[in-house]
Amino acid sequence: MTAKDAASGLEKGPTSKDSELYDRFLDGDVSSYDQLMIRYGDRLTFYIYGYTNDLQDAEDLMIEAFARIMVKKPRIRSGYFKTYLYKAARNLAARFHEKRSRLQTFDFEDIREEIADSVLTEDILADRERNEVLHMCLDRIDPRMKEVLWLFYFEDLSYEQIADVMKMRKKQVDHLLENGKKQMKEELKKEGIANAQ
Repeated sequence: MTAKDAASGLEKGPTSKDSELYDRFLDGDVSSYDQLMIRYGDRLTFYIYGYTNDLQDAEDLMIEAFARIMVKKPRIRSGYFKTYLYKAARNLAARFHEKRSRLQTFDFEDIREEIADSVLTEDILADRERNEVLHMCLDRIDPRMKEVLWLFYFEDLSYEQIADVMKMRKKQVDHLLENGKKQMKEELKKEGIANAQ
């Protein structure tokens, strides 16, 4: 999907399948909810980790985000389960920070080894050095730009979905994404990667 497609609000990712699974859950099929947890549990945990910097806390908040949806059974617009889930998780992470009185930003410090040791596929492990450079460069840019880049490229959310998750306008998402891409290219060039896309 191109940036132009994303800007027009086209959905990214398996959103129709998510809606089908969630609708089946609302109709009483608990196994369909388990499928949603399997689909998004690890990815959501790593996203939350960007705020908590503690894998156990991130896992707890991931479970809580799913549990709240399971208990409340909100009506979620078709194609927006993932957006709703990430927005709920981000809100929980914000409350987590308030309780702990810590002012941390979206960060992936120290998680690379835990990810590599636990869930990354062999293909990604083969590109470990490239991924290290990528994460090192991500760590150098503005945290909001980093989060927008993460949600767009790693989580396949559209501009509209990112705006909903981060509580901002689509134009702000576009601005942060464009500036984030420019900064990432500059940082990657510093590391000798001149053909960064």
